[in-house]
Amino acid sequence: MTEIRSWMKSYAEKAEETFAGRIRFIGLQGSYGREEASENSDIDVVLILDRLDAEDLKKYSDMLDTLPQRELVCGVVSGWGEIENWEASDLFQFCHDTIPVVGSLDRLMEKIHREDVQRAVKIGACNIYHMCVHNMVHEKDAAILRELYKSARFTVQAVLYLQKGRYEKQRSRMIPLLRPQERKIMENEAKIRQILDERSCPDEEFAGLSDELLAWASEWIQSRRFSMCPEKGEELL
Repeated sequence: MTEIRSWMKSYAEKAEETFAGRIRFIGLQGSYGREEASENSDIDVVLILDRLDAEDLKKYSDMLDTLPQRELVCGVVSGWGEIENWEASDLFQFCHDTIPVVGSLDRLMEKIHREDVQRAVKIGACNIYHMCVHNMVHEKDAAILRELYKSARFTVQAVLYLQKGRYEKQRSRMIPLLRPQERKIMENEAKIRQILDERSCPDEEFAGLSDELLAWASEWIQSRRFSMCPEKGEELL
């Protein structure tokens, strides 16, 4: 983390040189933000300007070219007006997963309500289900399955927030709090990452991991818990 702090300091200085007086927020997301990064992990940075146009993106790309480890840099770039009016179910994950470096996301956090987190779970499950079906029938690609399990991790975090009122970034703190169903998804996410790091994924393992992810997403899509009304004192989860 000492190295990423140094890198982020250089990044912030370069960003201020490039967009003097226009920066609303700089942050760090992803595995570096969770303190789970390896030497090949992406550097997920967030830059929010007062506004954003195509010329700003060109300047930003040129700025990144001056930084070390340019090939690992990804993340979010946005104007403040766009991010302030973004879909709130997306903002839930965005705000909780971002470590502030310059500025604050508190104004965005105020826009997020329980129903937005419920929508984050439903949308996440629907997207995972759709892509899992497509992958099982057409692509049959273990790398795609790995990315689907990565997406499922974000959905699990939203599920945990609804169940426990806690957002946990780190796997080690998240897993003991989960239901067996979500714990299995997290275990599978780690399993397929390890499989693909060490070797190709055998057909039977691809099929088993796909089956379990599909069934889990289906459960959440069809869950009646989303249709209950909290105003009448009924628990949603």
